[in-house]
Amino acid sequence: MTRNCGVESPSPRPRIHQTHPHDTPHFHSTLSERKLRRFNTLIFVFRLAAFSSALSAAVFMLATKSASPHWNDFGAFRFVVAANAIVALYSVFEMIASAWEISRGSTIFPEFCQVWFDFSHDQVFAYMLLSADAAGTEMARQLRRVATCTANNAFCIQSDIAVGLGFAAFLFLMISSLLSGFRVACFVIKGSRFHL
Repeated sequence: MTRNCGVESPSPRPRIHQTHPHDTPHFHSTLSERKLRRFNTLIFVFRLAAFSSALSAAVFMLATKSASPHWNDFGAFRFVVAANAIVALYSVFEMIASAWEISRGSTIFPEFCQVWFDFSHDQVFAYMLLSADAAGTEMARQLRRVATCTANNAFCIQSDIAVGLGFAAFLFLMISSLLSGFRVACFVIKGSRFHL
């Protein structure tokens, strides 16, 4: 409103009435939202790849049809099955969290908890998967030295495929860990999980 000879007239440019400093609207550019969506989609793709590889590794090991030897007879192969099953379940949860974040633009847990949860669990499960696959590789090598693989070659081939798929799951989980580590670093430095 402007005063004109004691008469108030409306201003040609109305001002935004601000009652509190936090009432100012936040600016979200479409470019930054697209970058954030693209980044979250990339995380989702690697979570899906880790899930597919880990589930396939567990299924290949469980699907050995021979009565003797069987995957359950070897502690290293039991470790491979358990580690891949755990990573597959964890990846399902993380895919749901990623889909939630892509669709709603927010995290399931508070942002501080979510970035640290993702990063710490990625690290723990990646190391667990690597150690399981290393143990499975050594067991597969020992079986090739004895007559087990000549008597039942299908079992050895299936166990080799399962261990190989487990290493692929580790690779995808490691890349997911790098991306979640980037989000933690952005959160620590900038106070947001993604620096736009």
